[in-house]
Amino acid sequence: MRLTREPVQVLLVFAKEDSQSDAFWWACDRAGFRCNIARTAESAVECFLDKHHEIIVVDGRHSRYFEPEAVCRLIRATKPSENTVILAVVPQKPADQDEPSVLPLLCAGFSRRFVESSSVSACYNELLQIEHGEVRCQFKLRACNSVFTALEHCHEAVEITSEDHIIQYVNPAFERMMGYHKGELIGKELTELPKSDKNRADLLDTINTCIKKGKEWQGMYYARKKSGDSVQQHVKITPVVGQGGKIRHFVAIKRPHVDNNNQVHRFQKEERCSGEHSQSECHSLRHRDRRKDSIDARSLSSRGSDAPSLQNRRYSSVARIHSMTIEAPITKVINIINAAQENSPVTVAEALDRVLEILRTTELYSPQLASKEDDPHTTDLVGGLMSDGLRRLSGNEYVFCKNMSQSQLAIPVTLNDVPAPIAEMLKDEECWEFNILELEAATHKRPLTYLGLKIFTGFGVCDFLSCSEATLRSWLQLMEASYHSSNSYHNSTHAADVLHATAYFLRKERVKTSLEQLDEVAALIAATVHDVDHPGRTNSFLCNAGSELAILYNDTAVLESHHAALAFQLTVRDSKSNIFKNTDRNQFRTLRQAIIDMVLATEMTRHFEHVSKFVNSINKPMAAIEETSTSSVNSDCEGQANIRNSPENRLLIKRMLIKCADVANPCRPLELCIEWAGRISEEYFAQTDEEKTQGLPVVMPVFDRNTCSVPKSQISFMDYFITDMFDAWDAFASLPGLMEHLSENYKYWKGLDEMKCKSLRPPPPS
Repeated sequence: MRLTREPVQVLLVFAKEDSQSDAFWWACDRAGFRCNIARTAESAVECFLDKHHEIIVVDGRHSRYFEPEAVCRLIRATKPSENTVILAVVPQKPADQDEPSVLPLLCAGFSRRFVESSSVSACYNELLQIEHGEVRCQFKLRACNSVFTALEHCHEAVEITSEDHIIQYVNPAFERMMGYHKGELIGKELTELPKSDKNRADLLDTINTCIKKGKEWQGMYYARKKSGDSVQQHVKITPVVGQGGKIRHFVAIKRPHVDNNNQVHRFQKEERCSGEHSQSECHSLRHRDRRKDSIDARSLSSRGSDAPSLQNRRYSSVARIHSMTIEAPITKVINIINAAQENSPVTVAEALDRVLEILRTTELYSPQLASKEDDPHTTDLVGGLMSDGLRRLSGNEYVFCKNMSQSQLAIPVTLNDVPAPIAEMLKDEECWEFNILELEAATHKRPLTYLGLKIFTGFGVCDFLSCSEATLRSWLQLMEASYHSSNSYHNSTHAADVLHATAYFLRKERVKTSLEQLDEVAALIAATVHDVDHPGRTNSFLCNAGSELAILYNDTAVLESHHAALAFQLTVRDSKSNIFKNTDRNQFRTLRQAIIDMVLATEMTRHFEHVSKFVNSINKPMAAIEETSTSSVNSDCEGQANIRNSPENRLLIKRMLIKCADVANPCRPLELCIEWAGRISEEYFAQTDEEKTQGLPVVMPVFDRNTCSVPKSQISFMDYFITDMFDAWDAFASLPGLMEHLSENYKYWKGLDEMKCKSLRPPPPS
């Protein structure tokens, strides 16, 4: 039993100060004990009743001032003294006299005696022996009172037997379950009680063989109640090893067996139907139908044109989190375990907690997708983005050029030298509706450098990295030049767009209070470099083409690994653009690891893993705390802060932040959303064209420029990747504006699809 306790308190009862009282005083000081001194019997009792000392030392060498036995009896007459050790200091006897009997002292209530000695070491040793012996035993006995109080009130039936299987204790839950009164059981051997004939013949022998070896046994067992009925129980029997390593007791914890499937079903039903039952159930059905049959659930849900209150919207987001319809098998397992914990004993619940921790940190998050016949757009899109590679064809090589010569770098400009029209645009960069495409045009396709200077300066990146603004400018220009302007989507404008979203998220209150400045700097750098040197082709294409990068990175996270590696290679290559050159070694390693982790998090093959971990480790625990809190919905209690600020969860927050920033286009204002949809579609069309030309497997056949429905592809992307992820991120960061854009954009694409329109915009009226 591991117990935490305060320092030992000692009361010295000495009528007058002398060498003996001083010796005990200094001994207490050396041992770290708290010490009080009383001069009279009355003051001793008064002090004891106030402090409840564990050790009392009474001067029994003479009775001129008080009778030591009388003092001891007065203290023993009080209730708290039953757990106190009282030590009598007795005078030394001449060597020729017999040792006096200790019995009178014991009868008076003393625990032990100490022959006077003014040696501090002798007193110190005596106090240590008492503390390690009687005091610790008394402390455990006091704690046992609390333990037995818990046993008396717990719902599980508990039975404690001796090593010979004689019943020594049963709790009220056991009496209720079995129909016996404890007086009928205590002192009896287990063999005297009637047995159920429903157990297999060798079960008792199996149990006894296991527990006699000191091993725990648990399983199903039929017990016979006093009424004669048999009851099936979950039983866990634990041997308790005592002094000398011998088994002294057996503790059996029993609870009636229930149908777990019904329990889980009931739990999930209650969870789905929390709040307004019919409304929640209807919403769940609409949500599921929207994915399968493309019904416009958003026009029916709370995210309609009439914006709900912040409180209702946040609760709605939490409800959607609990009912996510695209679940990996592991997420379903976690939900079942969570349900099972509700009716499990503490020990089982704790074990299941450990199981959940393992499940949440292991690579078990591959999602289950619909068949190709159900939704070819979704299947092709999800399959193309979620696959690292299909099969490589011999003889096919795809190696893209790195268009990054220094001669292409523009002349550096300072933030103060930014042209007036561009400076005017950048005044709105903290607004979510900031138009990155206008900045692209105004800067002649160099938005990353200008926006990066503004954002990095605002977050104090130069001060944090101890680098000059000139170095930052050179680095931003180097990174921007390393993007391919020929790509319709994966170019420096996309990087600038992701940087803008990242900065926007970092300014949200809950995100800001969850992360440290190093995390913010890492996030801004990761957003800037996350797609550097992107060829405008997917990982699957590179693997199928047998590209140099696919071979280099073993077909695993090919592009993301390349982006991270190349960014650091370019950065450290030239001192003029090395923003890390003045950074402390340890800080650089921490920063580098954070940047790499965030860039790798943008790889889509682990999308559902990252979202599931965020929901289960952050959203749901915080929602549970919020639901039980009496404070307002917007308040952050200490429990929520502890969840957010743990190193493991800060990592999940950073991954979720950059993932949402990377694919935030559906949450942008409609015109921006339409433009980005056109750009990514064009890039996929070009990939399909090249796959057909080179005879490679076509990764996403629906992205044929002659037949593709862009609205359908956007609906599929939002259904399978965007909606659940942004519901989770919104529940954490509170993003009402983004969610309103997402709703409106979804309705726009649904409207086009219902019109059988395959293009970005509806046809002009005839």
